[in-house]
Amino acid sequence: MNILLVYPECPDTFWSFKHALKFISKRATLPPLGLLTVAGMLPREWKKKVVDMNVEPLKDRDIEWADYVFISAMSVQKESAKKVISRCKKLGARVVAGGPLFTTGYEEFEGVDHFVLNEAEVTLPFFLKDLKAGNPGRIYTSNEWADLRKTPVPLWELIDMRKYASMCIQYSRGCPFNCEFCDVTLLFGRRIRTKTKNQIIKELEALYQQGWRGGVFVVDDNFIGNKYLIKKEILPAITGWMKERNYPFTFTTQASINLADDEELVKQMVEAGFTSVFVGIETPNEESLTECGKFQNKNRNLLECVRRLQRHGLIVQGGFILGFDHDPPSIFETLISFIQKSGIIAAMVGLLNAPRGTRLYNRLKKEKRLVAEISGDNTDLSMNFIPKMEYNVLLRGYRKVVQTIYSPEYFYRRLKTFLENFNFPWRRKLHFHFYHLRAFFKSIWRFGIRSRERKYFWKLLLWTLVRRPVLVPIAFTFTIYGFHFRKIFEEAFRKYPLKLSDFGG
Repeated sequence: MNILLVYPECPDTFWSFKHALKFISKRATLPPLGLLTVAGMLPREWKKKVVDMNVEPLKDRDIEWADYVFISAMSVQKESAKKVISRCKKLGARVVAGGPLFTTGYEEFEGVDHFVLNEAEVTLPFFLKDLKAGNPGRIYTSNEWADLRKTPVPLWELIDMRKYASMCIQYSRGCPFNCEFCDVTLLFGRRIRTKTKNQIIKELEALYQQGWRGGVFVVDDNFIGNKYLIKKEILPAITGWMKERNYPFTFTTQASINLADDEELVKQMVEAGFTSVFVGIETPNEESLTECGKFQNKNRNLLECVRRLQRHGLIVQGGFILGFDHDPPSIFETLISFIQKSGIIAAMVGLLNAPRGTRLYNRLKKEKRLVAEISGDNTDLSMNFIPKMEYNVLLRGYRKVVQTIYSPEYFYRRLKTFLENFNFPWRRKLHFHFYHLRAFFKSIWRFGIRSRERKYFWKLLLWTLVRRPVLVPIAFTFTIYGFHFRKIFEEAFRKYPLKLSDFGG
């Protein structure tokens, strides 16, 4: 049996790092972890090939070679997924589809022969059993949650690691919180399900044996969902393995803001090699936090929480949302001020949307405010519901926020704030590759010579060399990030110019 596993193309978004990847000559940020894991669940004797359309084109001969084409995708990949399915049907290939896009909206894809929905550990075995018997069904779904202790190691040998900026692993699924707008609990539940420490070490060893050295993204939606296991088992195991292997990786992950409450846990993460964490801060407005059920963020000094993590050696990336019903007219200036004071360089500011099946989606449906499905693109200036704030006021405010925080003046000022507050762990090993040297010279040329921002660039660089020389590599990295974020929003505003809203006004 020949199996082709296809990962559709992602559009250029905030987290695609398209413009930043050019500096290090990489094609994509991360490989398709889900498909590589599914590949490990298929019979060993089957021939398998992965085509990640973000790093290489999908060719007709690849489709013609396959007995079945497996597709997995997120909502932001919908248009590319539809094109892939259409090509497969024209070439007579049978299509098997799964992943978040299809789990929440499989009705939109008539060209798919077989849907393997929800978690593959549960539904894929039933499909394979029926396939072996010669009578596979069309839809496989389940309300059962998967036992991650049975999840195999991804088949890393199916990809060319040199094309990616980072690798990725997964430790847990689920989140103990239930924010109104979030579909994590819809897809994975509120009970934290985890792999064992032996599984994690085995996955790290597999990456190491494939020759990977560098960043590893732990893709969990909330890495600290089960603090007890993280502190007592997982982090000590990772730390021991990292020391034994002379620290070949650095880790990034996602966590809730209550991480800042546990100094011991933060220190353990830094000791294990974690360098940064994405936190859903959402809004500094308490009424909006109450509205969306983000209770873990309430009644705390969010700025101090961010600074605490930075002082312990964790770079904080932040998610922010505009468009809550309780957002006051002053929210735009308040958010600009918060982001600037926080020193959060990668500040993803998006407009609120309601993914299908979430509590927010169901509430807005009852209120007859839904107007569309989400695009999945956090930079396309779209909302799929009628907001309480007049839409064009909201859109103008949103544009003001992102244009301000990513303008050279504000961005470099915020970067300096971060560099002043961040404490670099001296035991941390830096991974240098030849492409980092190329990125250095490209940065000097692009920001220090050609760009109108050169006065800000040189001023920051000189300050860093004198005051925080150990942070010079980080300063260069974030300068490149800022360039990417600025370009992404410039392209979004050109593609979606401000105009009268469909909602009136």
